[in-house]
Amino acid sequence: MDGLLDVILGYDCNLACDYCTITTAMRRRSLGTPQVLAAMRRARADGLTRVAFTGGEPTIRPDLLGLVRAARGLGFADIKVQSNGLVLGQADNAARLAAAGATRVHLSIHTHEPAAYDALVRSPGAFARMQAGLDAVLATGLPVVVDMILKSDTYRRLPAALAWAHARGVRAADLWFVSLTDGNADNLASLPRMTEVVPVMADGFAFARAHAMTLRSLHVPRCLLGPDHPHAFDPGAARVRVLTPDACFDLRDSRLAGQQQVPACVGCEFAALCPGLRPDYLAVYGDEEVAAARGQPPTRRARRALPRL
Repeated sequence: MDGLLDVILGYDCNLACDYCTITTAMRRRSLGTPQVLAAMRRARADGLTRVAFTGGEPTIRPDLLGLVRAARGLGFADIKVQSNGLVLGQADNAARLAAAGATRVHLSIHTHEPAAYDALVRSPGAFARMQAGLDAVLATGLPVVVDMILKSDTYRRLPAALAWAHARGVRAADLWFVSLTDGNADNLASLPRMTEVVPVMADGFAFARAHAMTLRSLHVPRCLLGPDHPHAFDPGAARVRVLTPDACFDLRDSRLAGQQQVPACVGCEFAALCPGLRPDYLAVYGDEEVAAARGQPPTRRARRALPRL
């Protein structure tokens, strides 16, 4: 049986993104190497064939290459590493990761404008290091997916960011809608309405289709995407076991992937595929947008107008 073991090695990171959900206390927590190895052995015994190493930032772990080699030795067919890319642009780190057995890399770029990127990650000069990491990974020939965050101060630049990434050689991107959980729970200004973002996403989808680029949207319901609904992607739809420093659980139970259908979802052609809206989004904006898309009255109203970045 196919399935993914998603390993959050630890919450520490070499950046401090302004929308990050990781709190200061969480950054001190991590998994030990024996725990990860044991979890990988159990996953293979249970039929899982894919593994992902995420964080935090997994490349700051001295045992990462050893864990990748162990995953290859255990027979995982797909070995993903999620990174911000800063370490991968140094020396031959990207080539060593490929040689260890990684089969693909997901790299967070957030935005393509240097000053905006450095401000977002709160680290001067970080953009140049991220770009070097992206180029180094692309040079290895490993498949690369760039992760772009959709938040109030980034979504308008999405089409230009996709064009920038495509020009560098990227052929796949995932769009993540900002989450108001844990460390970002009170940052209401970072969360735009989905109906504000969808028209810009439509321009991004059009660019991707015109340039043979795979573009997936996470968290935005299909009814809001309209004709672009084939780009919707639900990570929790597949068999995914998540291992964190605190717990091991099915992705469907996560606050980030776990979503809720609302009354307007009843009878929708996508009801069997679409998980609905994230609880943190519902808490702020209610179900007005989904209800309107379905021609029905809302059952949960939005809060008062929020401050904008």
